[in-house]
Amino acid sequence: MEFKHKSVLLEETVNGLNIKPDGIYVDGTLGGGGHAEEVCKQLNDKGSFIGIDQDAAAIEAASVRLAGFGERVTIIRSNYCDMKSRLRERGIDKVDGIILDLGVSSYQLDTAERGFSYRVDAPLDMRMDRRQEKTARDIVNTYSEMELFRIIRDYGEDKFAKNIAKHIVMEREKAPIETTGQLCEIIRHAIPMKFQKNTGHPAKRTFQAIRIELNRELEVLRDTLDEMIELLNDNGRICIITFHSLEDRIVKGIFKKNENPCTCPSHFPVCVCGNVSKGKVITKKPILPGEQELEENSRSKSAKLRIFERHVNTKV
Repeated sequence: MEFKHKSVLLEETVNGLNIKPDGIYVDGTLGGGGHAEEVCKQLNDKGSFIGIDQDAAAIEAASVRLAGFGERVTIIRSNYCDMKSRLRERGIDKVDGIILDLGVSSYQLDTAERGFSYRVDAPLDMRMDRRQEKTARDIVNTYSEMELFRIIRDYGEDKFAKNIAKHIVMEREKAPIETTGQLCEIIRHAIPMKFQKNTGHPAKRTFQAIRIELNRELEVLRDTLDEMIELLNDNGRICIITFHSLEDRIVKGIFKKNENPCTCPSHFPVCVCGNVSKGKVITKKPILPGEQELEENSRSKSAKLRIFERHVNTKV
């Protein structure tokens, strides 16, 4: 299947980078290379672009799409949590801009055998990196009822998390749960019918929760965002597109902390804690898709773009 993914907030993200033609730019979630292509168009022969993705299909598609930019482009199969070490292996200590387009791609959703979608019956997989052994099937069939409840409640924000976890455990005692279709039916029976009307597919939140847990999506974002800000040159920018409240909350909080890390009590006349601001938040409110994009790409409706600009040796 051809790797198709319509890049969300494309113009807003590329403009948000404030690109220098001779700069170094990194896309930590390369995908099919939509954002990457637009960045590369603005680079001259001294500029360089590094694309990182853990999905082999994305690497293949982006390699074809970006082939015309020649040696300006380097593509690496890895998780963006390893960005710093992967860059240093190539002699790069600082960059001028970073993009993260979080979540699952249209290609991954639409490729049935990847097991991301609750709309088609397929093996329970959901791995963004298929080199990984653990799959969604392992989570569904081996996590305790309390662990399932926790991830569905915390990552899916589903008010029926307790009942869904209970039903999963009851059903797997009869036989292992192997497919997305089986899991969907279990979830349907766990949620009262009156609550299934006008709330979208009943399995949506549980599938999201399992995917996030399996791929450590929030953990990776939370643990590496400070490090990525440190990778930026003075006036360098990081642009992050999120698709649900949990991701956005992490990005908003870490950006705010890097802008104002002062821990002094509010009544202190001057800062004495010694914490230095790393820069400023460019987007006091997130940038949202416009009406035209919403009409053309329904999957953009929950997207939010936040931008942070690095300032070196900035006082709070």
